[in-house]
Amino acid sequence: MNTNRLSSKMEKVLNDQMTKEAHAAQIYLSYAAWADGEGYSGIANFLFRHAHEERNHMMKILQYILERGGKVMVEAIPAPGSTPNSVQNCFEKVFEQEVDNTEAIYRIVNLSMEEKDWATWNFMQWFVKEQVEEETLALNLLDKIKIAGGEGAKADALYTLDKDLETAPDDAKLAQEATEEKPL
Repeated sequence: MNTNRLSSKMEKVLNDQMTKEAHAAQIYLSYAAWADGEGYSGIANFLFRHAHEERNHMMKILQYILERGGKVMVEAIPAPGSTPNSVQNCFEKVFEQEVDNTEAIYRIVNLSMEEKDWATWNFMQWFVKEQVEEETLALNLLDKIKIAGGEGAKADALYTLDKDLETAPDDAKLAQEATEEKPL
């Protein structure tokens, strides 16, 4: 008896996304190692925490595939790519990676709608919200770097940013949580 509740196409895209989340973790690890090597221990701490978060995303997808009776396929993870050459470039790369991940998640959501796989559609809504948060966080960081001077940021501004990120929350405030009393 076949107990797999995922179509073969859905099983494949979920496995691909699981690998994409593992790849994202490797990217964050690589950028964290770069930041630490440059003396930005706070930025490195922030990026190490995000690497851990991406591994958790990978595990959520792995567990979901198993719960739906699917087969998990653990694949090789691509190399993280080029090392950042500045703090601004690091967070530009973070933003680009998050946008790419969002697009992949949207493809899964679209497939779940096409297939009328409402369980997967519902499961993926958590990831949709998470990606809004991740993109917002990356944009907020790029804004802070811009205010600090962008590529021309002085050492004291980068020092302050580094110290702020060491203990900064790992999530961003989202529009759906805004109220008249608390707009931000």
